[in-house]
Amino acid sequence: MKRPLFLLAAAALLLASCSDFSRAVKSKDVGVKMAVAEKYFAIGEQGNAPDATRKQRRKAASAYERTLPLLEELTSLTRGDTTFERVSYMYAKSYYGIKDYILGGYYLENFAKTFPVSHYAEECTFLAAMCQYRESPEFELDQEATKNAIDQMQLFLVRYPETTLTDSCNAIVDRLRKKLEKKEHENAMLYVKTRDYEAAGLALRDFLKHWPNSPYREEVFYNILLSDHDLAMNSIENKKRQRVEEGIRSFDTFADAFPQSERSKDAQRLRKDLIDLQERLKRIPTP
Repeated sequence: MKRPLFLLAAAALLLASCSDFSRAVKSKDVGVKMAVAEKYFAIGEQGNAPDATRKQRRKAASAYERTLPLLEELTSLTRGDTTFERVSYMYAKSYYGIKDYILGGYYLENFAKTFPVSHYAEECTFLAAMCQYRESPEFELDQEATKNAIDQMQLFLVRYPETTLTDSCNAIVDRLRKKLEKKEHENAMLYVKTRDYEAAGLALRDFLKHWPNSPYREEVFYNILLSDHDLAMNSIENKKRQRVEEGIRSFDTFADAFPQSERSKDAQRLRKDLIDLQERLKRIPTP
């Protein structure tokens, strides 16, 4: 008997909620619309709280979706009213709640510009940056959103230096920068894989300028040596001397930086090739 009673109670609650929403949509009373919008927004907020239950999380997105049409009406009905700030905040945050990060980012950023002294402004500025972060794709794809997210996070920290979100922002920026670093590393290594030796050397050196403390540093130094070696060995005669010298310098740089490297034997082999070629070139008369 308990199960049917529970189902009846749940159905009655659902009908009541639907009735509230329908009545609010049809009503011309701003107060009625506002009360129901606040009700669904609160359900969404509870579902997004760190201590939310699984059930609350499931209900959150649908609650935000339900409040959005009411808030859309209210943005025009309350313009110039004291409640307009609250309506604008809920409207912007509801888009974030349904994971529409494009519209969410737009409305959150717009809120912060429209109400710069609002006590919601800091949260909205942070969430606008979070929208860019959420839109940041896998490293293989274009990273414009990643760069925008870094810029917005840093701008947020400049604008709110006393924020309690400093550690969170810095952690996010670190993750985003690692993604950019990986993207640049993969792009540079693509020249190595396609045996475009000259482009590889340039791209790898440029990578080190941008990321001097990269965890890929040893691999990059070795591949600079490898690219310089292969470029020298395959160059036309009048460029071989210069490129051999460059390759030997690259070996010295690698050996000094990583004397215990597992790649040392391979590096020594590449150096021997370069020294042998250099000796042969010395025996050729300079034109």
